[in-house]
Parts: sequence; structure tokens; C-alpha cells
Amino acid sequence: MKFGSAQPLRRREDLRFLTGTGGYVDDIAPEDALYAYFVRADVAHADISAVDLSAARAAPGIHLVLAAPDLIAAGVKIGMEFETVTNRDGSEGAAPRRPVLANGRVRFVGEAVAMIVADSIAAARDAAELIDISSRDLPVTVSLVPGGPAIHPEAPGNIAFDWGLGQEAETEAAFAAAAHVVTTEVVHNRVIANSLEPRGAWAEWSGDRIHLCVNGQGVWGQKKELARTLGLPRDAVRVTNPDVGGGFGMKSFVYPEYACIAQAARMLGRPVRWMSERTEAMLTDNAGRDLIATAELAFDDALKITAYRVRLVSNLGAYNSGYAQAIQSELFAKVLTGVYDIPLAWLNAVGVYTNTAPVDAYRGAGRPEAILTIERAMDQAARQLGVDPFDLRQRNFICSFPYRSATGELIDVGDFDRVLDRAKTEADVAGFAGRRKTSEGKGLLRGLGLATYIESILGDAHETARLVLDEDGGATLYVGTQSNGQGHETVYARMVADQTGIDEALVRIVQGDSDRIAKGGGTGGSRSVTVQGTAIRGTVLQVVARFSAFLEETQQVEGVAFDGTVFGAPGSNLRLTLAEAADHARQKGRAELCDQSATIKLDGRSFPNGAHLAEVEIDPETGALTLDRYTVVDDFGTLIQPTLAIGQVHGGVAQGFGQAVTENGVYDDTGQLLTASFMDYAMPRASDLPFMAFTSEPTPSIMNPLGMKGCGEAGTVGALGAISNAVRDALAGRGVERVDMPFTPLRIWTWLQEARA
Repeated sequence: MKFGSAQPLRRREDLRFLTGTGGYVDDIAPEDALYAYFVRADVAHADISAVDLSAARAAPGIHLVLAAPDLIAAGVKIGMEFETVTNRDGSEGAAPRRPVLANGRVRFVGEAVAMIVADSIAAARDAAELIDISSRDLPVTVSLVPGGPAIHPEAPGNIAFDWGLGQEAETEAAFAAAAHVVTTEVVHNRVIANSLEPRGAWAEWSGDRIHLCVNGQGVWGQKKELARTLGLPRDAVRVTNPDVGGGFGMKSFVYPEYACIAQAARMLGRPVRWMSERTEAMLTDNAGRDLIATAELAFDDALKITAYRVRLVSNLGAYNSGYAQAIQSELFAKVLTGVYDIPLAWLNAVGVYTNTAPVDAYRGAGRPEAILTIERAMDQAARQLGVDPFDLRQRNFICSFPYRSATGELIDVGDFDRVLDRAKTEADVAGFAGRRKTSEGKGLLRGLGLATYIESILGDAHETARLVLDEDGGATLYVGTQSNGQGHETVYARMVADQTGIDEALVRIVQGDSDRIAKGGGTGGSRSVTVQGTAIRGTVLQVVARFSAFLEETQQVEGVAFDGTVFGAPGSNLRLTLAEAADHARQKGRAELCDQSATIKLDGRSFPNGAHLAEVEIDPETGALTLDRYTVVDDFGTLIQPTLAIGQVHGGVAQGFGQAVTENGVYDDTGQLLTASFMDYAMPRASDLPFMAFTSEPTPSIMNPLGMKGCGEAGTVGALGAISNAVRDALAGRGVERVDMPFTPLRIWTWLQEARA
């Protein structure tokens, strides 16, 4: 990487976003598009005996009203695709099919039963009142305890999967021989993604081809599923992603509405658009987290961990979403043992179905859950064993690399001691006692919480970049990832400019179009800049190599090389920029040199890691919590763009704070979502968060040539444990022995009253 390239710069996207000229899906829908509206279940579990659409179809302004039988009659494959995991006994996880419109039964409040297409949303809403749904209520289950009223015949006891990984027998033996055993139960509350821009899409047909424009996190999965659902060849499907206002994993997936509006557009010969409203989104978007984990640590006399055991039960909601079964099993296991040298481990993960909205990936997808679990356990162990929490962690850190974890992950590099020592300095841990005394003088409780974390970069290890050298001296880069707020255009343009000498302002980025980009891995799992950046590098190296050979041939010189700005050769006066070399190639009839692509595959995963330190103040009279100080020291390897990395950390910590303190998706016993608006679901605000101190303490990865490790989800991975442990520390002096997220004033006040009693 060119010296000085990893310098702060302004995001080029922000001008259009801040001036209201972004091209979001609802802004760019065709002017003649009709409006889709979905009639949704208002009960959590019921058999449908009849759906009478006749009055709605006759209503003014209505063009089409469809229920599941209508889609089936039109040849639509209404059952959605998803992945399953392999159970401990070798069988596959349960695979009940989710229909795009409820077919004979509804299983959660908000499930789509019918679709109305109208001239306006107002007309569609009026028609929705005329639909008569005859149904019989069924028993509802919202509990994470397996069993209860059956939701799917394919899942006895409502168990979706029973999965295990590790050394079960050896772990049991280690616990039997342990000098100390510490047990901790950790509740992971349900969260709703609530992206700034809700989900939306529009569809239009041109001849026999469908174009679906959707605000997602990649186009190829959507293309594959839409082709299957509508019975089309893949080359008859085009999917595009425009500007996207936040995704956080929730927008990675195929949802029922997209196939429905595509089929409606086909039947009507008119474009059809749909945009979710906020409560509709809260009812139907894939939720996150929602599990209970019991973690056990075994120690020897020297307080070295000899084994780790986790048993967890996670909520799948009413159906399998795309990757739901893997989140709290395979992905949780990627970082099960955290940053610790634990020789033996066993994870038993059980997933259950409930009459709630489906649950799938949310920022971090299994890794925040795993790190919160082990960091809460380590904090509890330090208290129970009477040792310093920093010392207990450092004596158990992984020290030798590469390191193969007990669950089989190969961690390439790291220096966890150095990161934690830096964090202690940056957070002024030595001054904490004085700050606690000051808080006590004001009648407040102060707590210090530590979380050391490791992340695992996920997603497809392959990626392609295509670089076209344009006649104006600039270049167009085609990428397989999809920005939904991270600033990819800025960082990719900088990468191309640094490596080619082309003016950064003349580097154009093309993303999110399955017609213009043949294949890509999309965005998720913090993969984008690491994998796509490596593909950009590979493409530029290929361009340079082929142009060097071309110039040696046409200029009759040897040893042509490119210094990042110009081509030159020893003993010659050859001095050509890449743009000039491209002009020369076009003049010589070699225009193919100006359009090249390369596909790469990373050698292995990279593992971002770091330490988060949080300090909270709590008013014992009211239970109100203030996050007073927050310090992050991260090892992201090589930082290509520090400003964007810091922004990702800040956003991740904010979302971690939200889950830890304010957010909680709550259903009542009848399956009604009680937190279906911002009046009831508390999103964090800017005033809730302090200045966050960020320091980079890198050890470059050896798994990719740029040394990067990814940073998109790391803030959330570390924040949950740091804030939780800070609350536990603040309340410990008052006799509170257990705390569970979210740390709302009422809950904290109640714990203090119970401890006092």
C-alpha cells in the first residue's frame, strides 16, 4: 500500500445524502407505478378457513387483490428458501416452508395474508377494510422453552434444531476435575433493527424480463430466489440496489413482499411499488438476538481455564429465515472461546419456533452473542474467585499464533496483552477509584466494565472487481459488494486512485446491479472492504502487468514497471500514466486492455479484536443510568480509511448501547408485539452517548495481502459486554448479584429495592 494512503478523507457520498439528492428506492420508482399494500394477520396463530376478496376487488381505484391460492394458480412457488444446520444426531434441522402469503394458517402477528394493488395507498387501505377473513384461533407460544402448542408438524416440541460442536466428553471430564467452576446465565433480549430507511422495493417488466429494485445488501441472492419463485430463467431477472439507508444484516434477506409485487407487475403490465411503514417494519422485519445462554467455566488451581461449556436456546420466530438456524449455532461457535486459550469447549445450541416474527442476522450475527456470553462469565469468575478482572483475562489470553481454537477456527495473528494494556492507559483505569469516590459524593453509583473481544469475518471469501479505463482519463470500478451507509464509494475510489495514479474524482463506482456485475458476495459479516479491497488490488496488478507487457512490445523496451503513477523502463525516456497508456492501447487496437477484471479468494478469515472499557453512573433513587465514559482500543489490522473505521465503531457501540440499555422487543402471551412503535420501543439518542475514545493498536492480518481485518460489526461485539459488566460493577456494592439487559431505570431500581430488602 502506498505510503500515506491510509489518511482521513471526507466521504464523497455525503454531499448527495445531506442535500437530499440520494437515489433511494422510494425516490426513484417509476412515475406510473401502482401501490401495493399488504393485509396482515392481527392474531399470532390461527387456521384460515376462507378469505373473501370480492368486495375489495370491486372497490374504487383497485387493480388487483391476491391471496395465496391466486399465486399458486398463477404458477408462483410460494414457499420460500432457507438454509438449515445439521443436528447432533446427523439429521437436518426442521424445514417447514414459509409461504409468501399465508396459506391456510397464520403464525405471527404481521404475517401477510393478502396483497392489494391500487392507484394510491389510501385506496388500498380502504379496500383492505372490505376483506373478510374467516379463521379459528389456535394456542400461542412465545416462550423459549421447547414444547408448548405446536406451530409446525415438521418440528415436534417446536424444536428447529439441536446442534453441537466441540469436545463434549473431554469437556465433561475437565469440569469434573476442575478446582473451580463458575456458572453464569446470560439473557440476550430481542432487538428490532429499525434502519433509518425501512424496507421497500418496486418491480417492472420489459417484455419477458423482470427488474426488481430493492433496498438490500446484495442483488444475487435476490435474483436467484426471484427466478425460482416466478419460474424464470436467471437471465430474465435483473435486480438492482440503489442507495440504501441502513441494513445491519436485516436487509440481507429475501422477504415475501418482493415476489408478490413482482408477480403483480407481471399480471398487470404496470410497475408496482411497495414501501414499509415503521410499525409494519417492526412487525415483519427479521429481529435480532433473542436467546438465553448458560455458560460454565472450569479453572485449575492457577486460575487457568481448562474447559468452557455453553448451553443456549434461541428463538427462530415463526419460520426459518434465510440463515437463521446458523446464527446462534455455527456463527456463535466461530468466536465461542473469545480471546482465551481454552483447550476444551462444548457448545449445545437449540433453536425453537415461537409465534413471533422471524429472527435472523443483526449486526454481528452470533459473534456479539458469543462474546457477551463469555465476557459476562469472565466477569463473574473474577468476582467469584476474588481476582482482578484484568489479571484473570491476561493470564488466560492466547499468546502464540497461529492458534487453532477448540471449535476449529484458525486465528492468524493478535496481541491481546498489548491491546488491553493500551486500553487501560487510554481509559485511565488507574484514576477510576477517584472518579468512583467523586460519584459517591454526589449520591451516585459508578461502575467500570471491561470486555475483550474477537470477531470473525464472515461471508464469501471470493470476490471480483472489474476496472474500466475511460476515455476521459478516469476509471469505472464495478464491485460485488453493496454499501448501505458504510462509505464504500469513498474507500474504493481512494484505493483505485492510490494504486493507479488516476484522479480520485474521476473514479466512478458501480454496485448493486445484476445486469452490469455478473457475480458478487454482497455486504455482510464485515467482509466488504477486506474482500473487495483485495479484489481491487488483484485487478490493478493484472492491469499493470498486461499494460507493462504491451508497452514493452510497442515501445521496444525491457523491464517496464509502474510506480503507482507512471510506467517507466530503465535506460529509456518512457513516462506514461495509466490513462496515457490506455489511450495508446486504444490507438493500437488493443482496447480490451482497458477493461479487465480479476477474481480473488482470501486464504482464510481475519479476526478483528480489541478491548472496550465503559464507565456508567447510576442514580440509586431512580435507577437512571448514564454512560459516562467509553474507550475502545481495536486491532483492525491495516486501516485503509481511519475516519470510516471510527464511524463504524461509533455506530456499532451506539447499537450495542441500545440493546444493553434501551431496546427490547416484547410480545405478550397472545403473541401481540407490545413494542411496535417508537412510543414503546426506545431507540438510543445522541444525548445518551458520551464522546468515544478510539485508538488503533494493529497487528496486520496475514490472511490477505492488505493486512486488513474488517471493522463493520466490531463495535457492537465489544459494547454489550463492556456496558453489562459496568452495570454489574456499579450495583455490586449494593448487593445486586444478577443483572440482565436491557438496563432500564425501572429494572435497575427494582433490583436495588430487592437487594435492600
